[in-house]
Amino acid sequence: MAPRIDFTSDTFFRDPPKGIAALRASGPVVATRFPLIGDVWITTTHDATAEVLKDGTTFTLRKEDGEVAGLRWWMPKLVTTIAKNMLTMDEPDHTRLRSIVDEAFRRRAIVAMEPRIRTIADGLADELFADGSPADLVQRYARILPLSVICELLGLPPVDRPRFIAWANAMSSLTNVVSFFRLMFAFRKMRSYLEQQLRLARAQGGEGLIAELVQVEREGGQITPDEMVSMVFLLLAAGSETTTHLISGSVYELLRNPALRDWLEQNRSRIALAVEEFLRFVSPVQFSKPRYVRRDIELAGVPLKRGDRVMVMLAAANVDPAVHEQPERLDLTRKPNRHISFGTGIHFCLGHQLARIEAACALEALFVRWPKLGLAVDASQIHWRKRPGIRAIAKLPVVPADRQPVDLSDPTTSRSQPNTERPSSSGEAARSPAI
Repeated sequence: MAPRIDFTSDTFFRDPPKGIAALRASGPVVATRFPLIGDVWITTTHDATAEVLKDGTTFTLRKEDGEVAGLRWWMPKLVTTIAKNMLTMDEPDHTRLRSIVDEAFRRRAIVAMEPRIRTIADGLADELFADGSPADLVQRYARILPLSVICELLGLPPVDRPRFIAWANAMSSLTNVVSFFRLMFAFRKMRSYLEQQLRLARAQGGEGLIAELVQVEREGGQITPDEMVSMVFLLLAAGSETTTHLISGSVYELLRNPALRDWLEQNRSRIALAVEEFLRFVSPVQFSKPRYVRRDIELAGVPLKRGDRVMVMLAAANVDPAVHEQPERLDLTRKPNRHISFGTGIHFCLGHQLARIEAACALEALFVRWPKLGLAVDASQIHWRKRPGIRAIAKLPVVPADRQPVDLSDPTTSRSQPNTERPSSSGEAARSPAI
């Protein structure tokens, strides 16, 4: 029997490889109960994960009647409407919708955005401590950068960004059924806003991905009004949320291991390779959406029945010792790196290029401006949001330079203590790209 693991606990998020190893010991596919989803099978190996993601005939996101595997009977109709996007579609609807947004993305030339992304990151790094020190890197940097980029990409007004930040924070608070229903208010406001932006784009044109989507629609792209709103909703939410947690998770790993931070600083060309390892090790998206099993089948030797639901555990695939040598170690020189953080198969992440560019620009800009950035608290005081399926640091208090961490919850601790340099690492440690 598989061990019961709380996928929303600090214990799990602080050391995912430990919990995943315990699950994998029970088999490559194990039965569990997942928050908000219910009873489901989960994969614990790279091969089982890849098989599910690549076999869209046996493992489908919807039933024959169109019911989405991840939705429950008690969820409001608004959720069903928002779910009309390519992430919840099987063939041929997935290709129909993907081709529309692929064309719009092609016209926007994502790679050409890198200088602009770096400019945004530089500005945010400069302002990180504008309101004093410590600063919460999640709210002041990791969240704002990808939100600013996706808003520019979509063509949304900069003046509206505070409301996007509020919506993103609301989505991050999704932890249980109660918070799910609280989130509906934010969803309604967000949907109404996006409908208005689409109306403006249809009437006036404009710059950005929304205008490009409208143009593709005019040129014969087959997409319903509900699907168009859901598409923009997906791009805004998915285009910022996961990258936020990739950036904050990467910075956390570097700050709790300053030798790695300094190793990257010695040669910034190492950042691109390091980002691939952060994608694997941090694994901000821990699980995929649930899928229905369309026929009785054995998955990795485990019998599944028609109608069962299965979720692939991307985080488990990323620490599978059959694929990655010493997977529990953060090795910034890991190559090859067969992580599966962007998925595989037809649902391979559309925004993979953008996420990689944003993460690299975020790390470079941050450590160029603050080369000795440090944690304001001991690493043991960092906590994760209790959000199932997403590994999201709640707050990451940082200071401009290395210092002895303090307990900010202690009322006797002054926030204005002078920085105290830690003892320097040994030469061997400073050269080491792994922990």
